[in-house]
Amino acid sequence: MDPFFATGRARLFHGDCRDWLAEQPARSIHAVVTDPPYGVVEYSSKELEKLRRRRGGVWRIPPSFDGHPRSPLPRFTTLTPRDLAALDAFFHSFAVALHPVLVPGAHVVVACNPLLSYAVAAAVVRAGFERRGEIVRLVMTMRGGDRPKNAHQEFSDVSVMPRSMWEPWLIFRKPLEGRVQDNLRTWGTGGFRRISRARPFGDVIASHPTRAAERLLAPHPSLKPQSFLRPLVRAVLPLGAGVVLDPFAGAGSTLAAAESVGYASIGVEIDDHYVAIARTSIAKLTALARRAVV
Repeated sequence: MDPFFATGRARLFHGDCRDWLAEQPARSIHAVVTDPPYGVVEYSSKELEKLRRRRGGVWRIPPSFDGHPRSPLPRFTTLTPRDLAALDAFFHSFAVALHPVLVPGAHVVVACNPLLSYAVAAAVVRAGFERRGEIVRLVMTMRGGDRPKNAHQEFSDVSVMPRSMWEPWLIFRKPLEGRVQDNLRTWGTGGFRRISRARPFGDVIASHPTRAAERLLAPHPSLKPQSFLRPLVRAVLPLGAGVVLDPFAGAGSTLAAAESVGYASIGVEIDDHYVAIARTSIAKLTALARRAVV
């Protein structure tokens, strides 16, 4: 499969990542940072069409706040047992396809949410990965905190769910060959790149909802801010060398973060609409100055 396009050290492929992974040489990718299509249901062509028409469906379209439209959110609580079984099968098949393509010690960092993290982690671990904890993105979202629907006056002091103030990014690792130092010498992987000699990379990153200026450059419902992605992407190559993969590339924000820190990257995206957006958005997001993303 030839790349749809390339910019700088980033290459984007158009297709199903599982098909793409099946064609890749073994031990050719050094890290993965990705925000997958959660529930799978909401990223079906049917539900994406509803989203683009702002008709909702599985997507919750929050009302505007102070005249500014807010980002849509998937209704994870609507997933049926069949949907959850499909999610498990999807992530397990993805992890099975990914495993041989990674070098030993490669880290896989997967965006998730508290409602589904248990299911995603179980599916990935069954494919042979080690679970290595999670990175907490501290961010206030619009999820949770609502009173009971159609009974908000009767139960005015009740929230059905806690207001979400964080987002888990699950950490997995392909098993090492030997000790960490052995793996680092052979493959350049096995740990995280320190922020400085005196400061290790931490598992809590203060963040914010993606700002309107970035969304204009890369309109995608799940776009994450460069201020969060850049330090995360930098950390996953402990020696600063290798290839970072985003198998669910969306509008290309992970590839832009890799470009900004000087890493080679590969993205795979199945949706025609987002592939077309990524053609221009990767360079635009990369060009954002540091002061514009913090």
